[in-house]
Amino acid sequence: MGMTGIELALIWLGWVVAGGSPGPATLGIAGTAMTEGRGQALAFATGILAGGAFWGIAAAFGMGALMLTHVWIFTTVKYIGAAYLLYLAIKSFKSAVSKTPMGEGSIAKGSRSMAFKKGALIHLTNPKAILSWGAVFAILLPASAPTSQIIGMFAFLYSGGIFVFIGYAFLFSTPGVVHFYRRAHRWFDLAFGVLFGAASLKILTSKIEV
Repeated sequence: MGMTGIELALIWLGWVVAGGSPGPATLGIAGTAMTEGRGQALAFATGILAGGAFWGIAAAFGMGALMLTHVWIFTTVKYIGAAYLLYLAIKSFKSAVSKTPMGEGSIAKGSRSMAFKKGALIHLTNPKAILSWGAVFAILLPASAPTSQIIGMFAFLYSGGIFVFIGYAFLFSTPGVVHFYRRAHRWFDLAFGVLFGAASLKILTSKIEV
């Protein structure tokens, strides 16, 4: 039996809320947008979306199950992701005591291509992205689902990611938000550092359920 329109809407809304909650991707886009501008933030967000597309497509074709079967692969990605988040936390804490907003703690300084690569790296090394895509396909689609249905579900949920990450880039690059941030950048940077550090610790202490 197929899902009703209301059920699909609730699934999409839940996906958007989960994706828009504070985390490495959303905080990175917000910080980049407020300090480096909309174009840089869009490049960063596009990289995050590319990483999300990789895991979404991989999960659709069973790579998530393969990684959980060969736990060492998942564990390697897990520790790389935790180390990268810890690195971002340290940079943010350093920025919190500097005189300029974000300073060396800027999430995506440099060229647009570099911002794209940093965004992709955040999502490619994020176990949450791997598991969320794997879980959604396992729960929402039967094992016998045709390719067209799998692709349709991927596109449906991926549109939610576009809404969230591109939306963050536009929202946090508006003059009013930027002005507010520049007046209180130390508190923002401190919050970024705490959240990045907490995310790193959560990844390191999480258990893999197989």
